[in-house]
Amino acid sequence: MTNIEGVVLKERAVGEQDKFIDVFTKNGIIEISARGARKINGRSGSSAQLFAYSRFCVASRGERLYLNSAEPIHIFYGLRSALTKVSLASYFADILRFCISEETDAGEVMRLFLNTLHYLENGTRSEALLKAVFELRLMSEIGFMPDVTACRECGSFEPEKIFFFVADGSFCCKDCFNAASDIGCIKGGLPLLRAVRHIVLSDYDRLFNFRVSEEVQSGLSAFAEQYVTVHLERSFKTLDFYRSLHTA
Repeated sequence: MTNIEGVVLKERAVGEQDKFIDVFTKNGIIEISARGARKINGRSGSSAQLFAYSRFCVASRGERLYLNSAEPIHIFYGLRSALTKVSLASYFADILRFCISEETDAGEVMRLFLNTLHYLENGTRSEALLKAVFELRLMSEIGFMPDVTACRECGSFEPEKIFFFVADGSFCCKDCFNAASDIGCIKGGLPLLRAVRHIVLSDYDRLFNFRVSEEVQSGLSAFAEQYVTVHLERSFKTLDFYRSLHTA
């Protein structure tokens, strides 16, 4: 038997009482066969439900893992208080399932995910801010960190007006911007640059400890979402659903 701590990212029903669960751990994503987990009075029911952070005791048979028992660490019940919360968490889970494979050192990404779910559950940070933080920090952790050092043309460190380029994550100042040749950019000011720098460079103890204005949040949200879509080269149905909730 092996003990594993992780968060359930997806569940798939098998028969009337069983299911498979995809569990995100600090060592990657694994699939576990959870027999009897769909029973109303099943021993592992709550611990194996979607977004449950649990300690799983599993047995290996051939290439498959089977759930022996599970103990909840934190269930994140609060996510179910609003459809926008659970749909946003589902979007995060979809990104992780696409980016993280088995046998991956994902300790920092696990910390990011758990902290994001914590603030999302408690409602102590706006959904827009949490979404942008998760998107940009995740991309940085998996090797797609934006280049936020200085203007890519003149080296200016803190220009008052900037243009972020989604394709490579770099930026340039207003004086260096060429509207005729530079396509696919997000226009903003120094506060937007500082927000992106904070997200991709700060320690986890400080990552969520900042606020931005509505104007800066708009630019931050646009850049983060487009950055994920372009660099992962795919879209997510869960993101489309989350967007629909805000336009209905």
